[in-house]
Parts: sequence; C-alpha cells; structure tokens
Amino acid sequence: MPAPAQLISTAIAVPDNILLQSDVAAAAGDIFGPRFREFDRMAKVFDSAGIHKRHAARPIDWFRQPRSWPERTAVYLEVASALFVSAARQALDEAGLLPTDIDTVVTVSSTGIATPSIEARVSGTLGFRPDIERVPVFGLGCAGGVSGFSIGARLAQARPGTNVLVVAVELCTLAFRLDEMTKANVVATALFGDGAAACILRAGEGGLATVEAAGQHTWPDTLDIMGWSVDPQGFGVIFDRSIPPFAEAEMGPAVDGILQRNNLTRSQVDRFICHPGGAKVVEALEHALDLGQGALDVERDVLRDYGNMSAPTVLFVLDRIRRAGLPNRSVLAAMGPGFSVSCVSLVAAA
Repeated sequence: MPAPAQLISTAIAVPDNILLQSDVAAAAGDIFGPRFREFDRMAKVFDSAGIHKRHAARPIDWFRQPRSWPERTAVYLEVASALFVSAARQALDEAGLLPTDIDTVVTVSSTGIATPSIEARVSGTLGFRPDIERVPVFGLGCAGGVSGFSIGARLAQARPGTNVLVVAVELCTLAFRLDEMTKANVVATALFGDGAAACILRAGEGGLATVEAAGQHTWPDTLDIMGWSVDPQGFGVIFDRSIPPFAEAEMGPAVDGILQRNNLTRSQVDRFICHPGGAKVVEALEHALDLGQGALDVERDVLRDYGNMSAPTVLFVLDRIRRAGLPNRSVLAAMGPGFSVSCVSLVAAA
C-alpha cells in the first residue's frame, strides 16, 4: 500500500477591507428597505447570523453601486490572485519549503471565472516551476475546502514524496446583487465574506496529521438547494431556507455511511471540524451528529470573525484547531451544491 498523505502546514488570508455586521445591516436597509416590502421582517437575520465582522474584496460603499459582470470579474482576478499568493506563501514558510518544491497545485474556487486559472496567473509571482501540475476545481461551493483537500491528498498519495499545495479562495461578496429583491439575496448579504486558505500535503513520514480516509455523499433530486444562477449581471445566489432542517435530518446517516465505508464509526471520532455555513446550520450539525450544544465552538468563532467564506471556511476552522492542538482523530465535513457532503478523516501525529 502507498504511504498515506500527511498534512504538512495550513495558512489563511483575508482582504484588508473589514465589514462590521452592524454596518452591513444598515447598508442593506438603505438598499433593500424602500424596494422590498419583506425586508423589515427579514432584517433580524443580520442579528441572528452569529457574525460580528467579515472581510471583503472592496469597501462597503463599492457595493452600493450597480456592478457589471466584467467589473466583478476584474475584481475577482485581482483580489483572488493576491489572496492566493498570501495564503500560499504562509503555508510554504511554515512547511519550510520553497515555491520550487511544489509539484502539484490544486486551486478551489467557485465565485469567479478565471481562464487561465488563478494558479497560472500567480505562477511567476510565486516562482513555481514550469513543470508544476495544475488542478483547478470549480463548482463545489461550500464543500470545496474539504473536497479540494481530499483531491490534494489523493494526488500526494499517488506520487509519494511530492508536495501538493491546495488553495481554496472565494470572493463571495462579489455576488451581492442590487437588483434581486429576494429572500436568498438578503440572507446571502447577511452571511457571506471573502477569504483564502492553503495547506500542503505530502505522502511519507512527518507532518501534523495523517489523511486516513475521505468520502462524499450526494442526495438525489437536490439540485435546487444551493448553487448559482447566471444572468447578464453575473452570479445570483440559490440558497434554500431548508438547509438547516435538511442538515439536521440527513447529515447523520450520510456521515455514518462515509465513515462505515472506511471502517470507522462516529464514536471513534474525537472532533468533527465542520463548515460553519451559518448559526442555524452549526446548531443543526450539532444535533445531527449528536455532538451536544456548543460542541462546535471554534466553528462559531470563525463564523463570528469571518462570516461564511464558502470553501475556505472549514479550513479556517482546521487552522485554528490545529494551532491549539489536533485531537487524535478529527473529521472535516462540509456541505455544498449537489446537494452533497464531503468528509476527510485526519489522525494527529503522535
């Protein structure tokens, strides 16, 4: 059997612009209040989301004006590239590696279109080798951090000794729409922020943790729960209010199935490291996985400080937990478009 992949380092990066939730709520009231009669009833979501602040690609006043798809894309290319470089450099420094030591790079992003993809655009800046293998991954949404991690681990295991850099970068705020008077748009305005996370994986000896197992589950006939719609203005959020009750009802059996396929049970997991999609989702996950109220405390802290950044968010939780000390066995878990859940099991280094 080939040697399992090892987690070597983790890192995070955010834009400089900070959006306080109170300021976002006030701006949303100015924008939606006069035109959306249900806004006043929905405004409580800004208080109940469990978010104090977020980081954004642009200052708050930038979002008060209509923005075209080309404008949004230009910002995506600029800021996503900068965040990629920042997160990657930190992960490399912590691992004691140079950019020329990286053999494969996996880029996870679903909030913008880039062809050439982001890792190609920053290759010269970072100093990657010309023969680096590039694996851009699009469309996984909030599950992308865990799925991208899993892809990186498999690529590392396939070629022992090679270094795989995984970077998840999302600019969710660029999907904010002035023209959509919908509940989903208001909820997205209350939840989403921007950020990037990176990790390095390598098969062989040493590392912070061993990647023990991975798996996914996709529920049939659930395409309309989460995703993007596309029109001349760009992406529009599809965000069903049924996500928390769906998670509470369905996550337990799905996670159990993934674990069982890898000869594990939930009782063997010391810590679930979950994507904090929102305060209600975190609470639903605690119920679904029988964790007890408040068990996902770091998830709530990350949500409070950064909001829901889609794919990188679970890696922010991993970064915070591993710096405090990983438990013996932890399982990364995140739900995303499909509708699906992705899991990765980690065993901490002795």
